[in-house]
Amino acid sequence: MQDLVTLGQRMRHFRTEAGLTLDALGADVGIAGSQLSLMENGRREPRLSLLTAIAQRLGIALADLLDERPPSARAALEIELDRAQSSAAYAELGLPAIRAGRTMSDETLEAIVGLHREIARRATEAVATPEEARRANTETREWMRERDHFVPEIDRLAEEQLKAAGHTTGALTHRTVSRMAERLGFQLVHVNDLPHSARSVTDLENGRIYLPPASIPGGHGLRSMALQAMAHRVLGHTAPRSYADFLRQRLEINYYAAACLMPLAQSIAFLQQAKSERDIAVEDFRDAFGVTHESAALRFLNLATVHLDIPVHFLRVGDDGAVTKAYANDGLRLPVDVTGSTEGQPVCRYWAARTAFARTNRTTEFYQYTDTPEGTFFESSQTGTGTHDEFSITVGVPFAHAKWFRGRETTLRETSRCPDASCCKRPPVDLAERWSGRAWSSAKVHAHIFSPLPAGRFPGVDDRELYEFLQTHAADA
Repeated sequence: MQDLVTLGQRMRHFRTEAGLTLDALGADVGIAGSQLSLMENGRREPRLSLLTAIAQRLGIALADLLDERPPSARAALEIELDRAQSSAAYAELGLPAIRAGRTMSDETLEAIVGLHREIARRATEAVATPEEARRANTETREWMRERDHFVPEIDRLAEEQLKAAGHTTGALTHRTVSRMAERLGFQLVHVNDLPHSARSVTDLENGRIYLPPASIPGGHGLRSMALQAMAHRVLGHTAPRSYADFLRQRLEINYYAAACLMPLAQSIAFLQQAKSERDIAVEDFRDAFGVTHESAALRFLNLATVHLDIPVHFLRVGDDGAVTKAYANDGLRLPVDVTGSTEGQPVCRYWAARTAFARTNRTTEFYQYTDTPEGTFFESSQTGTGTHDEFSITVGVPFAHAKWFRGRETTLRETSRCPDASCCKRPPVDLAERWSGRAWSSAKVHAHIFSPLPAGRFPGVDDRELYEFLQTHAADA
């Protein structure tokens, strides 16, 4: 059933068209007019049996009441006003709600709704800052931790879409991904001129999903990118209303893509078999489904606690030691700043996420035990090279669970006292005395730390560039 505000508007529209008052219609269907008024204002949900009786009395089909579209342009404005005044941003202003009564002109209503749109636009612009991004990211990480990083409703949707496309087992092919897009009414189109700020663009009007061309033979990363674009439709996303909303959507589409590339039943069977053989390895999980190491590590994170009874932590760390992504439900204390954010914070120099960079052979995973104030953890790290720098992907578990993993026999062991600054952040006393006041350094500053994301309908995407791209390619549709 559509939202109650739209339903109420349709009830009012057909009642007034029939020339009936609230009390008259209420008497005919056996309900007080005051109760009908609450339903028309979206404040109470009517029973299906009552809606059926109302439709019969008004001489319309039940489907006319349940249609998801506003019944008129005026009703669309009233619905938009109701939603705007129900938002947290408006509540923070401490202003009273305005009811769009019959005496309010369309021009007045349009002006008020226009003001709300501008308030929402400015609020979106204000939150698309590094400070707000860190806060929202912290909330999203906590939301995932509370669920042990498992979102079963998204897994169910992925399984439904895979089954409908005829996929049963093995790695997901590009052809199957294309069929999944076709079932949703989309064609996958590869172009060379995507907006520089967008990974993909979906043209809802012409049913096209624009993707970059394959950069490597096979273009395996494009499967994930296409699935992420489709996920917005499958998950029913609307344009994000805040930066937190944007981050939640991004997390959900990444999860959906992983759930399609590494389906739940197949993944659980693979990992449970590996656990029974005491030979869990992210690199095997990666190769079995033809995905990146990071994707496999994140998918393992999704499934390990709920389906294997293994608490786990995940880290993506740059070669400068700074965290770019981190999750944990195994007791490891992640480095955080005063806001509770871990992104951008340096991890301990003795964690495997950093010691892995020192080894010469990087073709396989690196294994290490790390003693911390929270206990001993077994960690498996894989290093890689990105567009601008190197990075490491680490999956770790408490010592008691090391018995299930390949590499548990390693003799490498490090001790970390972080967050104690004397562990690895504060220089040794003799070095500090030797060089204090005798040296000067110019810091490398990442420009994005000071820059807000481009403010637009979708955080981080340049609206003008996006719409010009769509207009250019619409002629080819």
